[in-house]
Amino acid sequence: MILPQHTLADSHIVVVGGGSGIGRAVAGAASTLGARVTIAGRTAAKLEAAASQMEGAVAAAPVDMTDEGAVAVWAAALGPVDHLVISASSAAHGPFGVLETGKVRAMFDAKFFGPYVTARAVLPRIAKGGSITFFSGVLSRRPGLNCSGLGAVNGAVEALTRALSLELGPDIRVNCVSPGMVRSEAYAHLAPEMRDQMYRSTGDSLPLRRVGEVGEIAEAVLFLMTGTYTSGVVLDIDGGHMVRQYATR
Repeated sequence: MILPQHTLADSHIVVVGGGSGIGRAVAGAASTLGARVTIAGRTAAKLEAAASQMEGAVAAAPVDMTDEGAVAVWAAALGPVDHLVISASSAAHGPFGVLETGKVRAMFDAKFFGPYVTARAVLPRIAKGGSITFFSGVLSRRPGLNCSGLGAVNGAVEALTRALSLELGPDIRVNCVSPGMVRSEAYAHLAPEMRDQMYRSTGDSLPLRRVGEVGEIAEAVLFLMTGTYTSGVVLDIDGGHMVRQYATR
């Protein structure tokens, strides 16, 4: 039996981190499919600029995920929600014995506790049959040097995904996207030459011989929102990172 195609038309999708990068790509793709989209993040001006460049009904709703009280007020104003996507991220790199614990705590606040608090605040507003999509990253299961903290926070997000899938099912599906390296504003702080070299060297180590694009990650998120028999999944969209050939030390 061929089932009718699932659609996002007339649904309300909230994308935290929707002002740039992957989140912006998800919001733009969903709005072109007829969804009503709310994009959230810390910077109102960035959100307004992003919303103005998207098709369809896109609203900006600023929020700081690390402020639990502010998140509660923000969530109460959202109204009914069909799908929640939390793409905001943070990274701290350095040797285990050198990297300041404060930087690791700040990363956990932004990438784990922020999404945790946000998902809990929005939960009562998510419709039956809706979904939550978190973001982790490839370092959770394929570690790299000087990335122990980042691998740990990604692993925590993935553990939360599986636990909530069990706890919130069957009414709400919970999944996680684990991207590899993607061309995005996340690396805007690097000098162009350094950034291009990083993309080339990482891409050369992958089976696909390139890094990803934000639109390719957005496609995966759309699948997880509409895939009604998909829950508890950590979906690797990484160009083959899990089987990449690492260089020697």
